[in-house]
Amino acid sequence: LGMFSELKFPVPWGHVAAKAWGPSEGHPVLCLHGWLDNANTFDKLIPLLPRDCYYVAMDFSGHGLSSHRPAGSPYHFLDYVSDVRRVAAALQWRRFTLMGHSMVFLFLFYCFISPQFCFLYPEMVDKLILLENLGFLLAPEDTEAWLKSKRMVIDRLLSLEAKQQTPKARSPEAALQRLLEANRHLTAEGGAILLQRGATETPAG
Repeated sequence: LGMFSELKFPVPWGHVAAKAWGPSEGHPVLCLHGWLDNANTFDKLIPLLPRDCYYVAMDFSGHGLSSHRPAGSPYHFLDYVSDVRRVAAALQWRRFTLMGHSMVFLFLFYCFISPQFCFLYPEMVDKLILLENLGFLLAPEDTEAWLKSKRMVIDRLLSLEAKQQTPKARSPEAALQRLLEANRHLTAEGGAILLQRGATETPAG
């Protein structure tokens, strides 16, 4: 298990990097590093663990060899949870063990990536291993609303990314019609004014 391979997973702003140990057909274990760390956090630990598992340690966006988000973009904890969801989808893992380290007590919020992911996607995690960490704490009366809203945000984002296509070219008339259908409060004059700045002319339309 001392030998590892480098992995890259494409994301809209570049890629998420990871390193993997063990047989790819082994039981999947996704390893999440701590605050301002990277996948090398697990270099000394992985060789001591069971050899029948496939360990993938990812670099969160902006860490290690992963691409940084665009300049000026914040790094919210829910974005890190989305990174985990992206990597799991790229690996085609439907169920796996999650091993997380640190990411605690930032700005006095209990925002831990591994427990948050388990809370949002319990059907995907068979075991949770926490190193120097605590569980995800949430007031009981807030649980259902938090779960529903945050999972919806991540699922919609990933669904939109999966459907990314080359923009369609339309005639000015067709573009105006589509704009008016999507914004029924607009007049044709108002829509035409918006399209002067909101549409880009190409050779195809």
